Amino acid sequence: MTCVGPGERLARAALTRILEPGDECGGRWLRRFGAAGLLELLTSPGAGREQLTEVGERRLGGYRIRAAAADPERDLAAVSALGGRFICPGDREWPSQLDDLEEAAPIGLWVRGAADLRLWSLRSVAVVGARACTPYGAHMAASLGSGLAERGWVVTSGAAFGVDGAAHRGALAADGATVAVLACGVDVVYPRGHTELIGRIAEQGLVIGELPPGDHPTRSRFVLRNRVIAALTRGTVVVEAEYRSGSLVTARAAQRLGRFTMGVPGPATSGLSAGVHELLRGEGVLVTDAAEVTELVGDMGELAALRRGPVLPRDLLDPVSARVLEALPARGASRGPEIARGAGTTTDEALGRLYELHSLGFVERHGDGWQLAAARRGGT
Repeated sequence: MTCVGPGERLARAALTRILEPGDECGGRWLRRFGAAGLLELLTSPGAGREQLTEVGERRLGGYRIRAAAADPERDLAAVSALGGRFICPGDREWPSQLDDLEEAAPIGLWVRGAADLRLWSLRSVAVVGARACTPYGAHMAASLGSGLAERGWVVTSGAAFGVDGAAHRGALAADGATVAVLACGVDVVYPRGHTELIGRIAEQGLVIGELPPGDHPTRSRFVLRNRVIAALTRGTVVVEAEYRSGSLVTARAAQRLGRFTMGVPGPATSGLSAGVHELLRGEGVLVTDAAEVTELVGDMGELAALRRGPVLPRDLLDPVSARVLEALPARGASRGPEIARGAGTTTDEALGRLYELHSLGFVERHGDGWQLAAARRGGT
């Protein structure tokens, strides 16, 4: 079901060729005039100068040049030939959380893949990080991807080299759901080295983007793409990032949108972990595996297992017996009154506890003296 008319859809498809992703000025015009109205202002000779007053002549001229070249019917046919579609606000599949971006919200999204983007986005987590990651970073990203997928979460990332690719592969290996948000047209494979990976994601998951078919990525489009990753998901996990990193742009966008922001710690001596550690010094939450991520972003009761060190036999002793045991010297034997004095109890109480400790194998008796059993002299 959709309440988007064919004229509105066609106009929004055209506007994805005219306005750059995240163009807030264009977003304000879109709210004011609607997609069809804005497109008419940009394509009609001499129209729009009085209404489109927020920009100068040069910028408005650039919009008009793009508008004259836009061919939305061709773009819609191109994505349809790939088995894809174009969705926009008002469609049942539109993820409403993208509206949190306000004027910077996408005009629409070009989509490849059979799954429902809105339903998948309701239970999704972004896993992002360095392109030139270390083996540790790749391992952690893949582990998070597979662990989240096994728990029924959708893994969202940007299909880049390094952490992004490892997260996608982890989800795919677990036969899970994953979404790749591209900074180019959904028919453009970038990076080229991920041709097979992006093809697998399109088959098993979803490949989405704001840019129309055939459009190529630029530096600014990579940065702007990150706001979509942040808005689509319940939280963002950063695995390895330097101080200047696009992954931190995603994390900060998630913070501004009120989403959870998490980081995986690494060696303090690694520059690739410096940005993550700075994030953790602020509002970021430290996580080390998928269970800890789902505990934060999931529903009530999705708790990570309680973690603690090994329970030693002496940890199970009652407080008085533990004090008596601690009162024995590390080497040699000691008599009952001396042990009682060290434990802060009576001699009779100390002797009673010593016999119990003897039966448990903690101490040995030598005449009137008591000493730690040979197996316990190492402190366990």
